[in-house]
Amino acid sequence: MGRVGERAVVLGAGMAGLLAARVLAGAYDQVTIVERDEPPEPGRPRKGVPQGRHAHMLMPRGQEVLQELFPGLEDELVDAGAVVADPSTEHRFNLGGHALCRVPRSDRAVQASRPLLEGAVRERVRALDGVVFAHGCDAVGLVAPDPRRVTGVRIMRRVPGSAEEELPADLVVDATGRAARTRLWLESLGYDPAPREEIEVGVAYASRPVRLPLGALPDKAVVVGPGPGRPRGMALIAVEGDRHLLTVAGLDRGHRPPADPEGFLAYMETLAPPDVARAVRAAEPLGEISAHRYPSDLRHRYERLRRFPAGLLVTGDALCSFNPIYAQGMTVACLEARVLARCLDAAGARDLTRRYFRAVAKALDVPWRMAVAADLSMPEVPGRRGPAIRLLNAYVGRVQAAASRDPEIAGRLVRVIGLLDPPAALMRPSVLAAACAVRRRGEASPGTTPRPGTASDHHFTVGTEQGAQR
Repeated sequence: MGRVGERAVVLGAGMAGLLAARVLAGAYDQVTIVERDEPPEPGRPRKGVPQGRHAHMLMPRGQEVLQELFPGLEDELVDAGAVVADPSTEHRFNLGGHALCRVPRSDRAVQASRPLLEGAVRERVRALDGVVFAHGCDAVGLVAPDPRRVTGVRIMRRVPGSAEEELPADLVVDATGRAARTRLWLESLGYDPAPREEIEVGVAYASRPVRLPLGALPDKAVVVGPGPGRPRGMALIAVEGDRHLLTVAGLDRGHRPPADPEGFLAYMETLAPPDVARAVRAAEPLGEISAHRYPSDLRHRYERLRRFPAGLLVTGDALCSFNPIYAQGMTVACLEARVLARCLDAAGARDLTRRYFRAVAKALDVPWRMAVAADLSMPEVPGRRGPAIRLLNAYVGRVQAAASRDPEIAGRLVRVIGLLDPPAALMRPSVLAAACAVRRRGEASPGTTPRPGTASDHHFTVGTEQGAQR
């Protein structure tokens, strides 16, 4: 990547901001990362990341992109204690109430807490030439003498008596999460309000780190997804420090997980396989129960604005945030960073804003549609369900049922969920035939039997990852 400009400013030092800074460091002489939080202690959650105490896992596509951006990062994480898992034998998958077959694969999953993962990425970014951090600062507005171009950002240090400062920049990237103020800043410059799409899901979740008894559970990840009539889910993920992170989640509408120890465990037992429930009951609690609420899926459609100032981009949850149950946030942030890199490689700063928003909208379409369709499959979530959504969810339910008996179908489904393959892969003739052979109640038609190596003697799960807030 060639040199594009002198100065870039990234607002927000979460995963999305760090990934954007990694890409920009190859194109700008100096990249300043503005972050309101002070640097956290190693291994401690950052205040501005409320999901930091909850279970996380990168999807396969996200892990792939992260390794491209930071070669050797996986080995660094393992050296720091991250858990290496073979998904084909050490993960349990459940979708819509269907226990998926074990899926033979040669790849590996590297499992770490959010603080360990984000901390490793932060140190990699900090070591890049030209990257500087401005901690303890709030971004309070854009600098735009001519509304057609942003030329910097105004910041305020979080100490008494501070005055506003201006940071000049050829490019400003907003990665400040759902609370991002870009939409309001643009309106103050005379731009039309950006269209938004929103699904009010009202998901609440609670988490606790635990230490399972030695040998109590062979699986390194057990995740149960929500489904129609049971808008609850759970994840039990092995991470560094000989710990597991247990997260339970449900819709606020009658399924909010309790934050008291006994209620928390009782809620878990409504979801977990019997052996998992026994292991968790016998586990040593390693911390308090942390609760959080996620109000809605939210997507800002900046690509639909007829006018947008040059010199300003948006990424991460500031652009599009997903229901964290579906494991998309950090992986989507990785995809957005890849889009930015390709846009800079293709034509540098020339017409960058228009090209980036158009390209990133295409990258977001698939995970957004998947999340929205999954949310709207639950009757408890308000929203319009057109014929396309109803047909899609009916078909996906049949594919999930087929994947509980056929490892080939399960493999294709897992690749689509992991954003390795497009959803069209589930329309191939072999998948269509298997889905059509499934009865409406979710069982295979008479005469079909599980293939060797299926999950007839296994339980669950679905891979998970919390959102890349900020």
